[in-house]
Amino acid sequence: MSGGSMDYNREHGSPEGMDPDGVIDSNWNKIVDNFDDITLKESLLWGIYAYYFEKASTIQQRATITCMKRYDVIAQAQLGTGKTATFAISILQQLETQALILALTRELAPQIQKVILALGDYMGATCHVCIGGTNAEAPHIVVGTPGRVFDIYLFSKWIKMFVLDEVDEMLSRGFKDEIYEIFQKLNKSIQVVLLSATMPTDVLEVTKKFMRDPIRILRNGSWKHFTVIFLKAQNFTVSVLHGSTHVLITTDLLARGIDVQQVSLVINYDLPTNCENYIHRIGRGGLYGRKGVAMNFVTEEDKRILCGIETFYNTTVEEILMNVADLI
Repeated sequence: MSGGSMDYNREHGSPEGMDPDGVIDSNWNKIVDNFDDITLKESLLWGIYAYYFEKASTIQQRATITCMKRYDVIAQAQLGTGKTATFAISILQQLETQALILALTRELAPQIQKVILALGDYMGATCHVCIGGTNAEAPHIVVGTPGRVFDIYLFSKWIKMFVLDEVDEMLSRGFKDEIYEIFQKLNKSIQVVLLSATMPTDVLEVTKKFMRDPIRILRNGSWKHFTVIFLKAQNFTVSVLHGSTHVLITTDLLARGIDVQQVSLVINYDLPTNCENYIHRIGRGGLYGRKGVAMNFVTEEDKRILCGIETFYNTTVEEILMNVADLI
């Protein structure tokens, strides 16, 4: 911990030893704030700014250079943090380097391709998605699901970078054997970039088996523990809300500011009397590009409140007479 962080802690009353950022634990210390600070090809910079990236995100500040320097990299990152652009920029900077990217689903693979082609628009980059019925000749980059990539023949000697996106979800869905078999087809010296929202045991097994002294860029959750201890020492009642439950029942206390990224369904058991609270409630679902559904239980007495909400937001809340599961 640097002296500056300790001074910050003393000045603001936070526990000593806790980084005010409280987010990143890494064995790589070099950080860049802007893409201009990275030695990138001019045509790639044009693509970055045409894609409306103005400032590098936290993961981009740390992981872009390490990937470009051909280190193996383990990066812990959630959806919507710029991780796709991180490895896309690193690949495009080394355009003569062919790359293989494993995506979690058939739907995500074209999304990754879209980002790569947009960022590489001024470079003539080619990117092929492995979906049934599609074909391409010698693309720079191949994107596909583990099952689909496993089934195709790869000229592995030309592949220099292997990216596994959302590898924790891949392993939880039973793709371990396919991933291991794909690794066996690739060169032993290949650069491996692994992105995962969590770091369970099976992900760590992959890192130990196939990566060489990787650069780690991980979210450090220990600051939460120290914060609880510190606040309890100050006689505050405090607890940590952790993702250990599938259903959360709460009041408007958590309507504002809570960031639970996997929420796909918000149910209003009763309607809020404050119209602004309504949008804060339903805004907890569908974060970071995910699909979200809000459902309201409305009695005859609640119809006046619902009408007020519809008028306030100039919208219509439709009555549904179907299986809610079909909407999620």
